[in-house]
Amino acid sequence: MLATTSELPEIDEKDLLAIATVHDRLTIEEFMANPCDRMEWIDGKLVETNGMTLKHSRIQSKLGRCWANYKDSTGQGGEVYTGAPCRTNQEVRRPDVAYLTPQLIAQFGDVPTLQQSFSLIAEIVAPTDIAEDMFLKAQEYLASSCQEVWLVFPDSHLVFVVNHNQILGFRAGETARTQQVLADFSIAVDELLG
Repeated sequence: MLATTSELPEIDEKDLLAIATVHDRLTIEEFMANPCDRMEWIDGKLVETNGMTLKHSRIQSKLGRCWANYKDSTGQGGEVYTGAPCRTNQEVRRPDVAYLTPQLIAQFGDVPTLQQSFSLIAEIVAPTDIAEDMFLKAQEYLASSCQEVWLVFPDSHLVFVVNHNQILGFRAGETARTQQVLADFSIAVDELLG
């Protein structure tokens, strides 16, 4: 049964401001224990993740499926996540796609927020993202136990694979490969972004 607008409770603007203020006073530990959907903890404030387009979502889903199928078919184990929260040294982020090794699953269990970065992370760059910020985010992940970050630029048809030792770039017509995690995984850039 649908309610008419006259049957819906009225929400006072002051109530909305109070709710927002409560969220702004959350500690990082409180946020990690009960992370809000589509929110990250950045510089001590809750920030809504945005910029998701159909293309972004399609690539996120495709890469997540490919990593999951590969880890299953090779017996490497672990788990693949999309949009799951993890703590870096400074923030709580929600990588677009992330892989966690079986060893780290055994260590951390099923927590609301992973207390470090995932082993392998992919960020799909949205039209509103700034490239410099994405490379800084990759460095942030690597500084908190991540071994490898994929930065996927859909409009430029580029995939950068970043780890502690190198940055490799793959473009249309080439095949992107993992370097340290999910050994020997590869995918054609055209297949991923097509």
